[in-house]
Amino acid sequence: MRPFKNVILVLTIVLNGNYFLFAQPSYNNCSNALEICPNTSVSVNNIGANKTLCAECEDDFNYCFTVNNTIWLKFTTKITGGDIQINFSNLIFENNPGQANKLQATLIAATLPCASNSYSPIGNCISNSTGNFSLNAFGLSGNTTYYILINGDKTGVGITKAAECTFNILISGTAVDKAIPAMEISSNTLNSCKDAIVTLKAKLHNCPDSSIFLWYVNGELKATTKDTIFQTASLKTGDVVSVSNSCYKLCTKTITAATPPFTILEINLNAGEDVHILEGQSVQLQGTTAAYVFSWSPEYSLSSSSILTPFAIPTETTTYTLSASENGCEAFDDVTVFIKQKLIIPTTFSPNNDDINDVFEIVGIENYPNCLLQIFDRWGQEVFQKTGYSFSKAWKGDFNGKELAAGVYFYSLELRDTEKQIKKGSVTIIR
Repeated sequence: MRPFKNVILVLTIVLNGNYFLFAQPSYNNCSNALEICPNTSVSVNNIGANKTLCAECEDDFNYCFTVNNTIWLKFTTKITGGDIQINFSNLIFENNPGQANKLQATLIAATLPCASNSYSPIGNCISNSTGNFSLNAFGLSGNTTYYILINGDKTGVGITKAAECTFNILISGTAVDKAIPAMEISSNTLNSCKDAIVTLKAKLHNCPDSSIFLWYVNGELKATTKDTIFQTASLKTGDVVSVSNSCYKLCTKTITAATPPFTILEINLNAGEDVHILEGQSVQLQGTTAAYVFSWSPEYSLSSSSILTPFAIPTETTTYTLSASENGCEAFDDVTVFIKQKLIIPTTFSPNNDDINDVFEIVGIENYPNCLLQIFDRWGQEVFQKTGYSFSKAWKGDFNGKELAAGVYFYSLELRDTEKQIKKGSVTIIR
């Protein structure tokens, strides 16, 4: 339901150096008539209101009462029409010298909005009321807008100013009473596995002109949908999903529904950190889980697939998956064992440009991209140095571009990566 706001138009007039403030309700004019929703009490007033009186203008009529300071309200009947009761209560009159204290009201049908030549009075007429009163009408047409016209009396001895009043108004009856909208929310489960898709569905009742569905998790908006379905795989234990929608174009009502808290089963599972080993070596995997049912795959290079810490002896880089199940839920985690090729450091090479063994090629050095290689002659002078040694950057048996003599040279290879070690030895250049 949209709240009504009694917007006030304030006029400031300067006369002989003095400021005078005049306030008018925004619904002082028929074209700004305030929409009244059924069964909702609204406070309105005609303080500062005036009349618009000209041929066929909105206040140009002469039945029920004489126009002084009118305000305009309106309502629209539902499609089947029916009877209406309009209750006025809590009348509080302005009490100024020479001001009347009687309220007047009538109900009008208008085939042309706000054109007095199309008006026809409906139901009873209240001409001079000082207390609570009602307007009643029967057999109103369906899907039709009717106007409630309120005016202040200005009759009586010594009366110089029309009555101004603040009051509550409430409309009800078969012409406007709407079925109360409602919504249900259902889920395929309230007990789910972590990361499993949960499907939720909303169902509307008595909700014409519905809008989009707004889906919330613990009060935080997560999605908007045109249809009734919402799916999520990110729920946690204790989460509550709710959905809202609005019904009726006029006098909108917002409705909501919510699930009970969810229970999400999460299996704690860890396959361990990735490891690097050399060719031919083994490593013990470090899996952990509290689940009773678990296994490793692939099995072929494991000492056992049914214990958490088996030994792995892969012949190539292999990813092992640890899986576990509990209460119908499953969980998976991976660990990769990377195989590093053993270093093969040659003892000789022949840089004679025959494309056979022309460089100092170290097999497996690509596994150590940060390595440092230094070459020295027999007097200890450095003749070659390279960080990140590889085949494309291999030593060609030269020093500053000049061929070195055949003979024995000495190397120092600092690996610097996972294996922080230094390998030393000699290599012979053959020419």
